[in-house]
Order: sequence, then C-alpha cells, then structure tokens
Amino acid sequence: MGGLLFNVTTAALMMLMLNGGLTLLGPGTLRGRRIPWAAVGLTSLAVAGVITQLCWSGAMDALDSDPARSGWWRIVTSTFMQNGGPLGGAWNIATLAVIAALADWFWGAPLTLGLFLAGILLPGYVDTLFGESGHSTDPRNFAGSSGATYFLAATLSAALLLRVLRTGRGAERGSGHSPGRERLKEALLAAGVPVLGLAVWFAQSNGHGLVSVYGFALGAAVRAVTRRAWDRPAPAARAATVE
Repeated sequence: MGGLLFNVTTAALMMLMLNGGLTLLGPGTLRGRRIPWAAVGLTSLAVAGVITQLCWSGAMDALDSDPARSGWWRIVTSTFMQNGGPLGGAWNIATLAVIAALADWFWGAPLTLGLFLAGILLPGYVDTLFGESGHSTDPRNFAGSSGATYFLAATLSAALLLRVLRTGRGAERGSGHSPGRERLKEALLAAGVPVLGLAVWFAQSNGHGLVSVYGFALGAAVRAVTRRAWDRPAPAARAATVE
C-alpha cells in the first residue's frame, strides 16, 4: 500500500508540473513548433542507457551512482540508466521526452540542457549543505532520470507563476481590477508544485518532491534574470529613447 501511494503522489506531482508547462506554452500552440533538439538528445541518451543495460550485465556496476563505488562520471552516467523496472523505466523516458520538449520550446536548447545538468548535480550539493547526506533527497536510488526530469519540470512551473504575477500586476495597474479567474487558476497550478513537493517529502521522504522544490527555486531565479535581460532595450533603442 505504501509503495502504491508513493507512486500515485509521484505521478500526481508530475501531472501538476506537466499541466503547468502546457499552460505556460499554450496547448494550442504546440503543433507546428520546431523540433526540440535538446529533448531529442536527452531522450536518445536515456534510450541508449537502457539498451546498454540490456546488452551489458555489468552496466549498473560500472555506471550507477552507488557511493560505495568510485568514479567521477557516475553522477552523470547514472542519470541515463534506469533502476525502476520496465514500467518505471518507461515512465522515466516518456516524462523526460515530454518535459524536455516543453522546456526546449520555452527556455531554448542551451538553457534546457543547463537546467537539466543542474538537476543532476545540485541535489547532492544541497543535501550536503543541509546535512542530508545520510538521508539523500536524490530519488534515483543510484540510477534514473526522474530526479533531473522533475527538477526541469519544476522550472516551467516557476516561470508560469512569475508570468501570472507579472501580468496580474499589469492588469491591476491598467484596469483597477483584481486578476481574473484564469490567472488565479494558473497561479494555483504553479504554486501547487512546491507545496505538493514539500508535502510528499515530509510525509513520504519522497525525493521527487524536494528536487522539484529545488528546480522551482532555480527556475524562478533564472526566469527573473532572463526576463530582465530580454526586456532590456538594445543600445540603439536606449539612445533613441534618450533623444
């Protein structure tokens, strides 16, 4: 029963973030978009990892992230191995493909790859920072792409919340009315990610929840920085404004 509840809450968190990503991009805008090459690359690596496991019996011993074994490469290679059985592996690869595509379309390929890499590397450092080394927040059980995927998915939810807050302030300044029902729904959809993430972490020690909180925090920071950079006028435009 405990394992079933764990899987249900883990899936519910992913569906919450998936809906947030679709809302951020607009479900009706997905058809006709460019090929998300970052998603294609990451998914191909995950599929290649599974093929490697099937063809090489020593793959997990050589490539997983078991702390009892040495090897600087393990933290990265273990991400593209799967350790949750056929159904778990299929879920991990499918969610990676979808979330990475949404992230690629929103963030662009370079930022998507950077955020995915952060999802691989940062949880371990944060564990150490907060003294969680013996109670790791990494949900991968020494292998699996789910931790980095949930981290990446949460960055989209953070971007959605910042967009809602930004458009809500603009609407209030422009009309004197409070944000509409749709903006409220979007805000709850986005803010629900860190709330549910912390809930499943404290209730179940479910690492997917806490890495989602980490991803949400980093996504908010990155979005705030990139928004300022994209909104900043070019030098020529600034000069024209001054004149």
